[in-house]
Amino acid sequence: MKLKRLNEKTNAFITLKEEVEEAELYFSIKDNICTKDMRTTAGSKMLYNYHPPFDATVVERIRGKGEILGKTSMDSWGFGTFGTNCDFGTPRNPWDLGRSPGGSSSGAAIVASALKERNVALAESTGGSISCPASFCNVFGLTPTYGLVSRWGLISYADSLDKIGLMARDLKDIALVMNYIVGGDERDPTSYQGRVPDYTRCFGEIRGLKVGVPKEYFEHVEEEVKEKVMDGISLLDSLGAEIREVSLKLTKYALASYYIIALSEASTNLARFCGLKYGLSAEMKGEFNEYFSKVRGSGFNQESKRRIILGTFARMAGYRGRYYLKALKVRRLIINEFKEIFSRCDLIAAPTMPILPPKFEEIEELEPIQVYAMDQLTVGPNLAGIPMLSVPIGFSRGLPVGLHLMADHFREDLLFRVGRAIQEHTNYWRKVPEL
Repeated sequence: MKLKRLNEKTNAFITLKEEVEEAELYFSIKDNICTKDMRTTAGSKMLYNYHPPFDATVVERIRGKGEILGKTSMDSWGFGTFGTNCDFGTPRNPWDLGRSPGGSSSGAAIVASALKERNVALAESTGGSISCPASFCNVFGLTPTYGLVSRWGLISYADSLDKIGLMARDLKDIALVMNYIVGGDERDPTSYQGRVPDYTRCFGEIRGLKVGVPKEYFEHVEEEVKEKVMDGISLLDSLGAEIREVSLKLTKYALASYYIIALSEASTNLARFCGLKYGLSAEMKGEFNEYFSKVRGSGFNQESKRRIILGTFARMAGYRGRYYLKALKVRRLIINEFKEIFSRCDLIAAPTMPILPPKFEEIEELEPIQVYAMDQLTVGPNLAGIPMLSVPIGFSRGLPVGLHLMADHFREDLLFRVGRAIQEHTNYWRKVPEL
């Protein structure tokens, strides 16, 4: 296993484990999930040397199931679509080192894609941070129903949106590890306490399943992406699924609602990083506000400051009702719209991302609002808290394309059924980049 060489080329890891034992299954862990034996930075120099005294629940549950390789690169705090906001170096797409691997779970997708050994990456999504890099790096990426997997030990971006999920080249490995990590947790009051299926037994016939294709999710999508996604939908049709056109009219409001809610919660969550308890600190002198401003000014990068300021503004007296509370109402309408579709369809199929993995110089030319707009296809289902699976569906110009499958709450079984059917009838997922 050539981890150091992989890391030198792609910057997939922030921290690599010093000694790795031979194992049948390997794990990588996104660097905002706490590990007691390795530092946890959340991709930010604010936590450049933070060593948690505990494991996150998901880490506890995989211990002894395989070998942990290290902590993977990510946009600071999860703030990014392209992996370009990491304070420890920019991760690179293994299919083209001059392009983005997607974000914010950048390193997780790189490792899942590039390692020839059997491996599963633990990642996290707030607005698309699993689906996006899974699509850009040609792996399966599962974002479970909100609350299905305990978030205890996760350094939160936005508490009402964060979800820990998995990426791997083989969907069967994701099903296996889901069995390990799913289950109620007294330390996370939002965790699901009900019964769950054996996900390794959720594969089967898809004939007769009703698959909705929302027309709004194909607007502003590159033709090359659209073509590959339609090939995937045609495959489902040939396997006996019933394809229906549906409409998600509130899609155009999802982006604004998501960013108001997510940044408001992020502003609150990141207030704790002030240079007192852990992480970056400075010489204690002057007034408290002066000290806090000095630490936070040097510890947060430009994108982090932008999002904190926007979130703080949205929560201010006089603006909270105008922005934050209105965004919560829009969120409820979006949930209801998805529920209505799922009363008529078993799943929804759409492009994962509207573009192919962009070059870094192309990203540099984008304004922040243009970067945020790239999340247009993933923020809606994240707001709704429904499960989603990005499936490798082909290549265009040598670059991967993902098909996004979405299901009703706690219907991961349907995602596994359809995802596995695609896997059995294609070979895209078998490809490994040459590095």
